[in-house]
Amino acid sequence: MSENLHGNVPDTFPVVLLIIDMINDLEFPNGDKLLPAALEAAQHIATLKRKARRLNIPVVYVNDNFGRWRSDFNEVVDHCLNDGVRGQPLAELLRPDPDDYFVLKPKHSAFYMTTLDTLLEHLKAEKLILTGISADVCVLLSASDAYMREYDLHVPANCVATDAPTHTQTALTYVRRVLSADTTPSEQLDLQDLCQSVRAS
Repeated sequence: MSENLHGNVPDTFPVVLLIIDMINDLEFPNGDKLLPAALEAAQHIATLKRKARRLNIPVVYVNDNFGRWRSDFNEVVDHCLNDGVRGQPLAELLRPDPDDYFVLKPKHSAFYMTTLDTLLEHLKAEKLILTGISADVCVLLSASDAYMREYDLHVPANCVATDAPTHTQTALTYVRRVLSADTTPSEQLDLQDLCQSVRAS
């Protein structure tokens, strides 16, 4: 199998940024309640992504396919940007770049029945930074699956959201206690040090 997965980003890197379900139309019950917190998280994720790209950290969008099995990720992005949906501001903030990776998922976890395992194996990832929505469902279940695969986890507290602050805090408490995740907010997360610490180890 070719080692050259992708354009200009490195084909191997020990740290990977996952953006989970942020390209999202939010056209579902409670989507209106989720939007304010998701928009705040999106602003922090956008800043974190810019920092990650400067360090050549690969960015992987892991996204629901909204049950559209004939769609591809570009169609999902186009839908969220151009169809007047509630989640359009999220897509505008986090519009994927041409050399970002993407994985479409059919269920909650980023790992369930997807190609993410294969992609992370090729990237030789050791540490994952998980961001997105919702903290208590898709992010939490993805973190659990990543923990079982023995990745070191970072879940920046300001880069995840739910439809209620108490739900977000409960999820963050769980990932810290059970999954040994670091929930340091993104502005305090030293990405360069994180990359160097992995290489040194």
